[in-house]
Amino acid sequence: MTPPFSVLMAVYAGDERDYLRRAVLSNTLEQTCVPTQLVIVRDGPVPASIQAFLDGLDVWLGKAFAQVGRHDSLPEITVLELARNSGLAHALNQGLRRCRYDLVARADSDDISLPARFATIIPLLDGPHGESHRAPQHDSRGEREHVGHYDIVGSAIREFSGDERHPGQARTLPAGGKKLLDFARVQSPLHHPSVAFRKSAVQRVGGYPEHSGRFEDYLLWERLILAGARLHNVAEPLVLYRVDAGAYQRRGGWAMFRDELALQRRFRADGFTSAAQFVRNVAIRALYRLMPTGLRKLGYRALIALRNAGRKLGDVSGSGRRKAQRNRGSGRSNERSSERSSGSNDGCNDGLSNGRNSRRNDRGSSSDSSGHGNSEHSISKRSISEMNESKNRSAR
Repeated sequence: MTPPFSVLMAVYAGDERDYLRRAVLSNTLEQTCVPTQLVIVRDGPVPASIQAFLDGLDVWLGKAFAQVGRHDSLPEITVLELARNSGLAHALNQGLRRCRYDLVARADSDDISLPARFATIIPLLDGPHGESHRAPQHDSRGEREHVGHYDIVGSAIREFSGDERHPGQARTLPAGGKKLLDFARVQSPLHHPSVAFRKSAVQRVGGYPEHSGRFEDYLLWERLILAGARLHNVAEPLVLYRVDAGAYQRRGGWAMFRDELALQRRFRADGFTSAAQFVRNVAIRALYRLMPTGLRKLGYRALIALRNAGRKLGDVSGSGRRKAQRNRGSGRSNERSSERSSGSNDGCNDGLSNGRNSRRNDRGSSSDSSGHGNSEHSISKRSISEMNESKNRSAR
């Protein structure tokens, strides 16, 4: 049975209405596993176009669901309006208090979630006190994913700029275990726009750290790791991450480096990193943040490509080992086959296998409002036909 969960999103004055509309659709109507609740926090005053969209959100989304015959799946909509902008961490903490369910998925107001995102990650959280009560599933590489075993789950993301039908480079992270914990001492172990977590686990460590500069997510991951939380990353990109022309410029400069230095000092004071790791991290950050924007872009893309290539080599090697193990005895192989076929096929659990087959990287619509009609309360016939096609494939 599908576990209830909330989606948490924040919007502020710098957002664009059309991006917000696209984000809302991708995290609700287009999901094979629709959230039970959508919570949007308005972080201070916003432009009139965004305010009008929020005011009419329940009617507009209700019509969109009705047009594709999914009115019974319409999530509960909660819009929390904060009088003034106090930063993302504060907005998310306030939003968490309005989330009715312990399982919460984060979503950014300008990114796009692929259709099987929640069907893939929610079952990895679903279980009493983090204990698995379902049969283990297998990811696309044949590795076992223990359903209900984790406190926070993220995924790879794929960059795009402008047209979502032409996504660019993927960003992958270690799956979990010691590799992920070691990686966390160097770089953020989770892509914030991709995560879902147990609200109880996040609130036990104080929620998102407020007044902490630009790295409230990384500080939260640190707190969770030090508290013994279990982290996991799905290898497949489940979120299209919007990158605009100024993205690499914003990642540099003295202000960014000062925030980075404060973060590393905090890690060192908390005992999260050693003295040697602190020196290494500060040196790397100084080089990256203070180099010219063009070099920063080239260096970052080269690093991501190298990291992805390394993981693919590891996957090939691991696949060979697993194949050899399977061939050692037919009894053991049959046992694995039995494990794979014994998993539940209802609710969100479908997303770990069948849901992956229905995912499309090409959604067939652009990231602007033209893909969903020209009026505030309409959704295009093209989008409706795509949803019906996706729904039929999932049923098959």
